[in-house]
Amino acid sequence: MFKMIRGWFSFRRGPDRFLKYPEGKRIYREFHSIRNTQMDPDGLKVINRLNRYGYKSYFVGGCIRDLLLGKKPKDFDIVTNATPTQLRKLFSNSRVIGRRFKLVHVVFRGGKVIEVSTFRSLPEHRLDSSLESDDMYLKRDNIFGTPKEDVARRDFTINSLYFDPRNESIIDYTGGFEDMKNQRINVIGDPDISFKEDPVRMLRAAKFAPLLGFSMHSACAKGIRKNRFEIAKANSNRLLEEYFKIFRTGKSAKIFGSMYETGLLETLMPSAIAASVERAEPGVPFEDTPLGRRLSIADRMLAEREDLTVDIYLALLFCDLVEDVFAVDRWKREEHIAEYVKSRLDEACSEMKLPGRDRSRLLQIFISQIRFRSETDGRRKNRRTDAFREKVYFFEAFMVFKIHSLAEADDEAVQRAMFWEIGPRSRPPESHRMISLFYNPARHRRMDREEFREEREHGANGRESGRNGGRGRQRGDSSGRSSAERSSQGRSSRRTDEDFSEDETVEAQPTGRPTSRKENARRESSVKAASDQAATDVSTPETGAVANEGTKEGAAKEGAAKGRSRRRRGRGRRKPAGAQPEQPESEEG
Repeated sequence: MFKMIRGWFSFRRGPDRFLKYPEGKRIYREFHSIRNTQMDPDGLKVINRLNRYGYKSYFVGGCIRDLLLGKKPKDFDIVTNATPTQLRKLFSNSRVIGRRFKLVHVVFRGGKVIEVSTFRSLPEHRLDSSLESDDMYLKRDNIFGTPKEDVARRDFTINSLYFDPRNESIIDYTGGFEDMKNQRINVIGDPDISFKEDPVRMLRAAKFAPLLGFSMHSACAKGIRKNRFEIAKANSNRLLEEYFKIFRTGKSAKIFGSMYETGLLETLMPSAIAASVERAEPGVPFEDTPLGRRLSIADRMLAEREDLTVDIYLALLFCDLVEDVFAVDRWKREEHIAEYVKSRLDEACSEMKLPGRDRSRLLQIFISQIRFRSETDGRRKNRRTDAFREKVYFFEAFMVFKIHSLAEADDEAVQRAMFWEIGPRSRPPESHRMISLFYNPARHRRMDREEFREEREHGANGRESGRNGGRGRQRGDSSGRSSAERSSQGRSSRRTDEDFSEDETVEAQPTGRPTSRKENARRESSVKAASDQAATDVSTPETGAVANEGTKEGAAKEGAAKGRSRRRRGRGRRKPAGAQPEQPESEEG
């Protein structure tokens, strides 16, 4: 009895004052549903080896939370009392990463990675309250400790559960198992201290509540509102990583609504949120704001297996800032749009600490919005339309236009989006005619013009038979011949002018290129003129057949002779630079 009373009034020191069960409460397999068969087999191999060498090791974190919720974990993290150096010696297929938190990645076949961390110790300001200050951000945390100290420094109670595969039991120090049953997000220890140590925890708390369908503890919500400006100290790469995770969840509208309610959203992106709220009716919930409607539509598309990228979601955040780019009547030149978009996006991108690559892609997406409203299905503009479709940013720009049109309930814009999605084409796009990744449309159009000019000047007989008409396959033609075989045959099939007798005529080789209407009309007119000329040359009915035959033979010989002379003049090979001119042969030779 005396020990119990002394325990009630005793002052807890160290990690015990942050823990609900300082000695750890074991929840055996009879009271939960997690089994070793649900664990990653490679993770079990790591734990078994650590246990065999005398180290403590458990599964920890999100994998336990997801299994208790009946979900499939994305990864399985392990915690142990072995240091990174000891882990590196135990596992030859491992590497040490990180500066702020040193971790060990054990790599298995297929590139799968099992992350192993060492028990961390509590920072000094947690052990001694007199050291607490306004700046408690943890820049480094590589002081190793005990299992209870490692639990006390984690973010939320639902992420602090250990799983021991030896007896399939859960070890609970913080009351996380009860919070899982009650569906509650609760911070370990004092929220003010926890959020100052790692401001990204506020963003994670706002994410987990709608993502898991949990409610946020009142102390946690108050701590976020009080310390929301501390998030400016967070690492920009970690913030971007959290944004990307939110976009991939398919519940970005609900998560951003949770961030809006706690005041985080106005702190992280004040310009974008101010523009969205300004365009919304006063007092409406976040889901009814323009940004909320766009994110809701994007989440529905993502649920329907639509391939949405991170750049699309980032552009949806800034649509209200550059709303004027969707008004086609205001702009005459794209240079003016570029200046306007850049001036509006610079501040917003700096607030979110976006890298230069993302800024450039956002600029391309918003500059392209005017083209979705201005392009028509005319013949001249269809060429521009097809060229625009082949831009690397076309899909992202189109999806932003489509989502924005649906969110604004703009019927005319929705109809235009349907045209761009399934609209008619006068010809296939350039990508369908690609031969290689280095295909240059402008260069090949120039080659086509040169071939047409050459055919017009020298006739169809002017093409070399060894030339691969059009753009043949690179690794072999339809008959399965390799490029070497085709080139050798081409060399052997090239005949000089002297190889042809006077009675031979050269047949036209296929060009592999469809002829134009003008070319077909020109050929038909020439054939008709030749037939008319042959008919007029007939002198008498009695000798008509003989005369006609002689006329055809003479015309063929004359055409062959003219073709040879033109080829000699126009298709002669160039002499190399610096070559001496040929000396005429003497009469004696």
